[in-house]
Amino acid sequence: MTVSRRSFSVSLGTAGLAATMLPAFAQDAVRSSLRVIAYNIYACKGWPKDRTLAKKAVHKQQMADRAALELSLYDPDIINFSESPSEEITLQIAEKLGMNHVRFPSGGNWPGTLLSRFEIIENENTPLGYQRPSKLFTRHWGRATIKQPNGRLLIVHSAHLYPGADPTIRLQEIQAMLASMKKDVEAGHSMLLIGDLNHGPDSEEYKLWIDAGWMDTFAEVGSGEGWTIKADSPDRRIDYVMAIGPIANHITESRPLFEGAFRLNPSDEHSFALSDHLPQMALFGKH
Repeated sequence: MTVSRRSFSVSLGTAGLAATMLPAFAQDAVRSSLRVIAYNIYACKGWPKDRTLAKKAVHKQQMADRAALELSLYDPDIINFSESPSEEITLQIAEKLGMNHVRFPSGGNWPGTLLSRFEIIENENTPLGYQRPSKLFTRHWGRATIKQPNGRLLIVHSAHLYPGADPTIRLQEIQAMLASMKKDVEAGHSMLLIGDLNHGPDSEEYKLWIDAGWMDTFAEVGSGEGWTIKADSPDRRIDYVMAIGPIANHITESRPLFEGAFRLNPSDEHSFALSDHLPQMALFGKH
């Protein structure tokens, strides 16, 4: 489902919240960078979900507002959600951010969402060219083509790969994805792969991406370990913004957002984070 950008003041219903986010749109004419965020949003339950205040925020239907406000601080152009909440909530977030919305149904119970400030001219769920094997892509994988303000097209793959210590299914998923992507790669298109890939940078799965020509933006320009899970004391890197084609030459920044409401304060037993994952943000310069 694709939803076009609507009037911001109408979609928010409050002038105060609109004033918080409108400056990002006002900069369209002069802004030449591209900000991308990959975020496993934990179905907007808050983490840990059993904390009293997390349950209260869900009960009061605040999570769409909380997620949108926190994400808006980074002026994102493209956002991917893994483990999306209901479509009602993701649509609310899209409207509050003034973004277009595509939902990628899950083979299980973990749908994906792609949000973009720019026009999404086409999208396809699990773009294999054949029926999805029952054991593969039970989380989500979708492909979308985004038209940027300069008229150039950007192909974005939103993905959440199979979890667990055994890499067998993930390896099959990646091999199928690479086969599907081959035509676009050979055509020289600018492409992004964003999401929770459920593997570390020292894995066989990661090597498949790199050998196929994909660039890990954090490995290219990031600093430190870049851990993205968990939000209290992260110790693993499994969320990525990867790039291939001309856009890969323009990466300037890539880092996990271990800050604000994305981060849990371990010393505060009442606190909660928006998710157990941290968002991974990447910034591309003019391209």
